[in-house]
Amino acid sequence: MAPIPTPPAEPDDTPDAYVGLPVDRAEPLARERGWATVRTLQPGAIITMEYRVGRLNFEVRDGAVARSWKG
Repeated sequence: MAPIPTPPAEPDDTPDAYVGLPVDRAEPLARERGWATVRTLQPGAIITMEYRVGRLNFEVRDGAVARSWKG
C-alpha cells in the first residue's frame, strides 16, 4: 500500500490579523506570509466546504476583510 502523504505545514499566521484591513492590502500580505491561496468572498456567498491546506478565506464587505478563516 502506498504511504499516506503528509500535507505541507500551514503558515504560522493568525487569520484574525486580517480583519479590518482593506482587501487590496490583505491579499498581498497573506501571500507574503506564506498562504498559497487567498480566496475572497462576498457575504453569503455559496462556497464548497472542502478543507484546503494553505488556503486563507476572506469575507469582504465594503472593500475590507470582515472575516477570515483557514481552509
